[in-house]
Amino acid sequence: MKNIVTKTIGLTLIATALTGCVGSNAVTEKVVTFNVEVVDNRYARAGVNLLLAPVYGVTTAVDYVVFNSLEFWTGKNPLNGKPHLFDTKVDTQFKINDELDPSLTDAPIAPISNNRTIESGVLKSVDENTIQMDITYNNGDTGVLTGVRNGEDVSYFIDGQLVSQTTMGQLEALQAEKA
Repeated sequence: MKNIVTKTIGLTLIATALTGCVGSNAVTEKVVTFNVEVVDNRYARAGVNLLLAPVYGVTTAVDYVVFNSLEFWTGKNPLNGKPHLFDTKVDTQFKINDELDPSLTDAPIAPISNNRTIESGVLKSVDENTIQMDITYNNGDTGVLTGVRNGEDVSYFIDGQLVSQTTMGQLEALQAEKA
């Protein structure tokens, strides 16, 4: 009985991992980008590519087993936000989606990443210890980022929820480092 359960679990894991064979390969894409950006000569890039061959093997495995599988099941890659290749709208030879239950035409799990970016922000001083930024994201959502100084401590809130804390000394050190 134990052997059957082990085999069943193993086959389930293999079947799930095999859904990741097709995807945007986000981890490998980052290595390819590094490879191309390291030098401008095509032959030197080929040499870097040979040196990175073991790295490509590891990143491809990670993409196949982890990130492409997540991309398949959620509909978006959690690293780059790209939709899964199988969700691409193209002119197909066989059209079957209209005949299927809608639950069989989309990814079954909601994406695990929120790939929105800040489109604009308006900064204003609320009082001598509080600054506020009204944020508009690229998807139309809005939010409020607030920084509140209490003596030497500074607390940061997004939409009223505490997200980070620092000190004035840490901020001054960061400013000196960036100068």
